[in-house]
Amino acid sequence: MNALLGSRICHDLISPLGAICNGVELVEMMGSAGSAEIALLSDSAAAANARIRLFRIAFGMAAPGQKIGWGELGSVVDTLSAGRMKIDWAPASDLDRVEAKLGVLLVLCAETLIPFGGTVRVEMGPRITLEIAAERMRDAPELLQQLIDDTAELPAPSELHFPLARVAAAELGRRIDLNVAEGQLRITA
Repeated sequence: MNALLGSRICHDLISPLGAICNGVELVEMMGSAGSAEIALLSDSAAAANARIRLFRIAFGMAAPGQKIGWGELGSVVDTLSAGRMKIDWAPASDLDRVEAKLGVLLVLCAETLIPFGGTVRVEMGPRITLEIAAERMRDAPELLQQLIDDTAELPAPSELHFPLARVAAAELGRRIDLNVAEGQLRITA
């Protein structure tokens, strides 16, 4: 039911955000392209649009056997990589949507754990493996506990992707394994 709600919210927001992006593009074509205000609007609208597409994959409905093309998933990964966190996702290919959902939820976990930036290598295989490396990693054992313990107390809404990743892994018949070292974290699901 929660995934249906996530899908509905994303569906209802994607069209107005697309219209805003198109409107900004039209204003730019009319000769206002160089202004700081239009650049701010353009960047903000593009970031919101990308975030909604990310949320649609992470929090939306993912039916078994449903596929997601690399074009859609890759654009979300590229958007996330445009900031302080650099993502290397391999292989860059179409995936089952349930696998992509788990992978994206784990990338959101990585983003929370390395707020000052770092690198994330995502390997899609029989299991999903994330190799996270950063000079400064957030010390948050309570969040890592959310990935492996279904009795852990629910986190703040901004960190809900941690227990959702555990649930998504369980729905695939998997459990999440963690290997923590200084400045590095390996998550396998």
